Amino acid sequence: MGKNIARLYSAELEGIDANIIEVEADVNVGLHSFNIVGLADRSLNEAKERVNSALKNSGVKPPNRENRKITINLAPADVKKTGSHYDLAIALGYLLATSQMKKIDTADKIFLGELALDGRLRPVNGALNIAQRAAAEGFSFLFLPRENANEAAAIKGITIVALETLRETLDILSGACVPKPIAHQAEENSAETSQDFAEIRGQENAKRALVIAAAAHHNVLLVGPPGVGKSFLAQAMRGILPPLDAEEAIEVTKIWSAAGLSPRGLMRERPFRAPHQTSSIGALIGGGQNPRPGEISLAHRGILFLDELPEFQRNAIEALRQPLESGIIRVARAKKSLVLPARFTLVAAMNPCPCGYYGDKEKECKCSAFDVVKYKKKISGPLLDRIDLQIRVGRINTEDLRSDPDPKKVNSSIRKIVERTRAIQQERYSNVEAMLLKTNAAASSQEIQKVARFEKKAESFLGTLGKANLSPRGYYRLIKVARTIADIEEKECVTEEHLAEAFGYRLKEI
Repeated sequence: MGKNIARLYSAELEGIDANIIEVEADVNVGLHSFNIVGLADRSLNEAKERVNSALKNSGVKPPNRENRKITINLAPADVKKTGSHYDLAIALGYLLATSQMKKIDTADKIFLGELALDGRLRPVNGALNIAQRAAAEGFSFLFLPRENANEAAAIKGITIVALETLRETLDILSGACVPKPIAHQAEENSAETSQDFAEIRGQENAKRALVIAAAAHHNVLLVGPPGVGKSFLAQAMRGILPPLDAEEAIEVTKIWSAAGLSPRGLMRERPFRAPHQTSSIGALIGGGQNPRPGEISLAHRGILFLDELPEFQRNAIEALRQPLESGIIRVARAKKSLVLPARFTLVAAMNPCPCGYYGDKEKECKCSAFDVVKYKKKISGPLLDRIDLQIRVGRINTEDLRSDPDPKKVNSSIRKIVERTRAIQQERYSNVEAMLLKTNAAASSQEIQKVARFEKKAESFLGTLGKANLSPRGYYRLIKVARTIADIEEKECVTEEHLAEAFGYRLKEI
């Protein structure tokens, strides 16, 4: 490199993945100018003012005090650069190019951080994503704000240097001080604060269905009048899900960090997302000018709860069909196409009609037959076909409501059943490399046929299902649910009773 040219490295997020970006700083004699080139957006061009003030307040000469032409180039030039996390690299590049700090080896270092006017470093999005890419590319050090350090430290093979100010960064690079150790913060166990199944009065059929769903990532639809506890049931399901394992935790944290919801460390509890019914298709599936994960990706490895399902925009809920099958969502744009993970469990709730009381034994429905049919048609057949468990949630009688609640918590014992059932499936599908999620719900039709193992009476029961007008997809999903019920009971073969129970979870009137 020339005497007045410095090169450092930073990174750019693209969806949930990161790309390494070269930051070159060139200083020449001439009238003062400070230019940033390389397809930078407005927030990046504003870095000039932040860098000027931060350098001045850190005790070094800023660019606006020198009569020099300063050019910052971000390469490759055909990749759009967004955000303020280049501030630290730009400031250090300027100092190296003007020889205001001693030369350092920057080839194995990545620099991230937004500068405050007083020189403090503010946190950035995607720290975990960038740390993972930097380690894969062979970088040895990642310098970034302290608030992001605990998150990035989950990646092995790269040293995380946590920083609080620009001045501290200069002292560490010059050897005047050593980095402070990263203080790992305690994880909060949010599942323990979820609603407990013991607090739910009645609704035994719905609770049984939710345990089956949790055991193998089956999708659930709860149908019933208002106020009977559909939302309460959905929230309670989160409490029986096992915590994320190490690989899943990194996947989920990457998504949340890229979306600007940076956690303090690795996420351990499975996400629960409940978007409002006014949410747009972009909010649900992701996208935008600078594509970001949507609600279905934020619910990856967890629960996506859609309350009042028919009230969502038709095109928004129909967009769920592909990710429900494949576990991914493709966001296509003019110049590129991004693939975002979306392996979630759908828990949806709806009323049986616009007023909510169709079929209710105690309150009369005021809707016309046309209104009821029109309301149900808001949910298409192809979407319903992808929902394995369709449950009627009825009204609870007053005597059950007045009874004393069971003081014994049951979520922990149910979670053990769910974990044991998932372990059985994990072992069963361990040799199937194509399956990213080792559960019955994710198995292909060919795979579930191989492992179902029916008893003779169960085979006869299957022969009678021709009159049920099941689609091929519905038929195989029925078998998957039955296989999960057998796994919960630790039975090697699927029995007639397992199939009958699975068939009972498909509402014919919808």
